[in-house]
Amino acid sequence: MQKRKQPLDLEEILRKKKAEAEAAAKPRFIPKAERERLAAEKKRKEEEEKVRKVADTRPANNKWQAADGNRSRPAVPTGPKAMRQTNTYENGDYDSRNGRNDRNDRNDRSDRGKGGKGKTGEKRPAAEDAEAALIRARYMGPEMNQSTFSAKKKRQRTTEKKFNFEWDPEEDTSQAFEAIYGNRAEPTFFGRGTLAGFDDSMREENLRKYAQSLRERDPEHGEERARQLLEMAQRAKERANRNGLGYHWSEKKLEEMRERDWRIFKEDYGIATKGGQIPNPMRNWQESGLPRRLLETVSAVGYDEPTPIQRAAIPIALQARDLIGVAVTGSGKTAAFLLPLLVYISELPTLTEITKNDGPYALILAPTRELVQQIETEARKFADRLGFTVVSLVGGHALEEQAFALRNGAEIIVATPGRLVDCIERRLVVLSQCCYIIMDEADRMIDMGFEESVNKILDALPVTNEKPDTEEAENAQLMSRHLGGKDRYRQTMMYTATMPPAVEKIAKKYLRRPAIVTIGNVGEAVDTVEQRVEFIAGEDRRKKRLQEILSSGDFAPPIIVFVNIKRNCDAVAREIKHMGFSAVTLHGSKTQEQREQALASVRSGATDVLVATDLAGRGIDVPDVSLVVNFNMSSSIESYTHRIGRTGRAGKSGVAITFLGNEDSDVLYDLRQMLSKSSISRVPEELRRHEAAQQKSNRGNRKIEN
Repeated sequence: MQKRKQPLDLEEILRKKKAEAEAAAKPRFIPKAERERLAAEKKRKEEEEKVRKVADTRPANNKWQAADGNRSRPAVPTGPKAMRQTNTYENGDYDSRNGRNDRNDRNDRSDRGKGGKGKTGEKRPAAEDAEAALIRARYMGPEMNQSTFSAKKKRQRTTEKKFNFEWDPEEDTSQAFEAIYGNRAEPTFFGRGTLAGFDDSMREENLRKYAQSLRERDPEHGEERARQLLEMAQRAKERANRNGLGYHWSEKKLEEMRERDWRIFKEDYGIATKGGQIPNPMRNWQESGLPRRLLETVSAVGYDEPTPIQRAAIPIALQARDLIGVAVTGSGKTAAFLLPLLVYISELPTLTEITKNDGPYALILAPTRELVQQIETEARKFADRLGFTVVSLVGGHALEEQAFALRNGAEIIVATPGRLVDCIERRLVVLSQCCYIIMDEADRMIDMGFEESVNKILDALPVTNEKPDTEEAENAQLMSRHLGGKDRYRQTMMYTATMPPAVEKIAKKYLRRPAIVTIGNVGEAVDTVEQRVEFIAGEDRRKKRLQEILSSGDFAPPIIVFVNIKRNCDAVAREIKHMGFSAVTLHGSKTQEQREQALASVRSGATDVLVATDLAGRGIDVPDVSLVVNFNMSSSIESYTHRIGRTGRAGKSGVAITFLGNEDSDVLYDLRQMLSKSSISRVPEELRRHEAAQQKSNRGNRKIEN
């Protein structure tokens, strides 16, 4: 029985269609042979379609028509196209469908199948390459932003001849045809056309050459013109010499100095002054205006040439002007204020049994005991020859002993602020006739907390002889006259290395129209000290490095080693003794007698190394210190400046070596700036690149023990 056909189920049809679509959507692996066949078939169809379109778009008169109605031979066309297709008709092999030459067409197809070159010489891609390109585009997307750079074109561009701006020797058209052009004359500068920097001998030589050339070129009047030229030059030279313009200030007499010479003189010594009616600095001791007896003492002490601060400050102080001297440490400030002080006292009456109880004529304040004793020693070199008495008042000595020293009176008292206040309160000292006050290291006194004591001392001075705060305070004649009897106007001088606000406050309150003298750049180390820094972490490594430095033999004693903490002084000193060197310590826990013995042993040469805290950083003068070692970096750049100022003093050279660690990051920026400003020091690469040295730290200074 024949089976009855069932109608098609729509759901089944949709399900099959969906399955076929899913199967077609899934990637199917195609063998290489199949891929090549499909690519070749697709390429053939594209070519046939292209040929068909070209044949359909040709004009009717260009189609091949047989004369007998058959399509075996085409009709001969006319016009320009017949001319272009002449070779085609001469060839005897045609395609009756599209009019192409079968032989050429077969050759083209065979070349394309082999991946060869066509008629145009361009390389055709092989079927495998085309298929690989299709697969790559399908899975990886089309290639975008293809470079059109052609190496062949680039090579062609670079090989092109460029324009050359240089002349070839054969192209030079300036060849000399006469002998006169063959010898080039040397340039000469005659008269006012001299070169800058020529000395007198060079100018005179040029004038002689010019005069000789006048004689040679002008036989008739050349001799007369040359004589007049030389005479005029001689008169100009004599006139310049009379005006003081022809030679250096060091070769001139004092009366020949002009404003320009004084400006050059100040620049040579780094002197800057501010204030009205300031006298010119002194060039040597003979022009200082000091009395003959004092000059003999200066020569006997060994002061051959005055230092810059002495050149500028002494003439101002001799005019009874108030003075603020700002100078780097080790610049000779002690003699700068001692010599005018002795001149001032020499003009006052000698102390008698009655007047000796009215107090001293002059008072010198200093922040530390060592600095006070150092000033006392220096002052006695001059005062003893003039018959004056100098007494020091410092802590660490019994008050009875100091009162006994004052029993016969003293023209000059050198004291620390704290001990002087004690003596004033105990009525051991009065200041009723003190008219000359000097504050040395004023900024250090304020840092050590003596601001209140300084104000008490200055308030205890007599007020009847204060200078007026007017322009009269700048008049030397008015300030030098006696007010009646022995009284004169009070003269106040302040010497400091920096000018903090507290020091400026005292200066404005007690000084009247002061002259301000600044030597060099404030806060910078002197140029005679070579600064070296080394990054060394750990006490043991630093001690080992210190031993290498001391044992090298490059530095002669005395040597100063600075630490930050008192207990480290004794520990470092013991290590130095184990290294085979003698050492003493100096810090705030030592008694005054121990301090004096330590300094005396170093100054006498009995001890090689002094280990100290910042107590020895200010005002302590140990002669001929060749090396300063900062075993611990100081907490501030100011303290560092004063530490390294213990060497390179009095015009001598010195070396300062500083050990650095991570704990010193607060001062690395300032240290880098100071090293970069020094002409004989260099900034090591490790410090230059250190993170903390790139910008200034805003942290406060660490507390350091003295």
